[in-house]
Amino acid sequence: MTDFTPCLAPDRGQPAHAIHLVDPAGYDDWLARQPARHRAAIAAQRLKPTSYASAILPGDAPESWSVVTIVANTGSLSPWCLARLAETLPEGTYRVEGHEPGVAMLGWLLGQYRFDRYRSEPPTGDRVLLTGDPGRIDETLRLARATAKVRDLVNTGAGDLGPAELESEAAALAKIYGATLTVTKGPELERGFPMVHVVGQAAGRGREPRMIELVWGRPDAPRIAIVGKGVCFDSGGLDIKNSAGMRLMKKDMGGAAHALALAELVMQGRLPVRLHLLIPAVENAIAGNAFRPGDVLRSRQGLTVENTNTDAEGRLILADALTRAGEEKPGLILDFATLTGAARVALGPDLPPLFTGDDALAEALLAAGKAHADQMWRMPLWDAYDEMLKSDIADLVNAPEGGLAGAITAALFLRRFVPADAAWAHLDVFAWRPVAKPGRPKGGDAYALRAAWAMLKARYAQ
Repeated sequence: MTDFTPCLAPDRGQPAHAIHLVDPAGYDDWLARQPARHRAAIAAQRLKPTSYASAILPGDAPESWSVVTIVANTGSLSPWCLARLAETLPEGTYRVEGHEPGVAMLGWLLGQYRFDRYRSEPPTGDRVLLTGDPGRIDETLRLARATAKVRDLVNTGAGDLGPAELESEAAALAKIYGATLTVTKGPELERGFPMVHVVGQAAGRGREPRMIELVWGRPDAPRIAIVGKGVCFDSGGLDIKNSAGMRLMKKDMGGAAHALALAELVMQGRLPVRLHLLIPAVENAIAGNAFRPGDVLRSRQGLTVENTNTDAEGRLILADALTRAGEEKPGLILDFATLTGAARVALGPDLPPLFTGDDALAEALLAAGKAHADQMWRMPLWDAYDEMLKSDIADLVNAPEGGLAGAITAALFLRRFVPADAAWAHLDVFAWRPVAKPGRPKGGDAYALRAAWAMLKARYAQ
């Protein structure tokens, strides 16, 4: 994982290159006040007053140069306004003139994220940002590391990250934070989590399905459950995907990556809760013993499911995990899953849909998302669409015919396995950024993670 620690430092007056922030509204006045050498440098670099644009400004000595960058609003910085500088500036130490970087420290760190597991070139040097508010450094580092954890796990090829590796990630957290880890597999998985077993039973040796559970915190503390879909590769099963659809299916464990990262934030921040992390970990593979379209599956809860599509496997394994979460009577359940293409059709890659029947929870998550530039969009759990889940031979189907309202019907399927008295939110995240943005490279990425953490802190912190 990228080591962000050297990239932030308390400002003690040490030498540093200045970063001047200018917004489009004040650009002309600022430019008019600059000395001739600065105006000449700006003209030579063709700086325009558009966000993220920047130029190097010469100083009195060769080493005393500074930089100007355009931000949307100097009065309200975004987390990403310095991210491009962190990607492009030479290694060295920098100070924002006249401003505390505040939330922009996060983008400064994540602009220096690199996934180099498979690369041979040496890493670049650090760009260090100074802050006069050192109390923000630790929390910013935690958020950056949590985001990097999601990115690293999602970016890793499925040949190097299967159910066993997800188990290892959870085991490492348990060891660091003194949590209890329970892993169910083999005959016990078949008996206790039958849909997790049936989805993953066709995977080869060493990639067997399992239910991973981590428990942390005082037994008498408020109980929360975090559930993450852990499909380490999704071929689609016998309803096989085409090659284009399979290309990114290493990311189908993105929900598990989010859950692991959020669980670590909870434990690292010592939130006064009883945490239950659940990751059903499988590979949806093809073999002679793969589950079939038309099979009727029995769930942990007891409901029977007519499998109408082996490529709608994520909701099956989540159903058993949500049932298990409900058995501990948590006050709150959050699940993260790369669940439906329909969610991307509806809202695109950047805006994850939020499903919950709890208005207070929805408002808290949406407010946290807005405050932390990590937004979601609430979608309806439309009761009338429950009839789409009817089966002629079982209690329900996993995937209605036609694909209409696909993200909604998937959420309604999950709702059947959630206790009615628990506050529950389902986040259908993409876990992938198809186009790079400052601080957010193409590849695996975290969505709604910072918002969920902010909501949990507001709800439970003492």
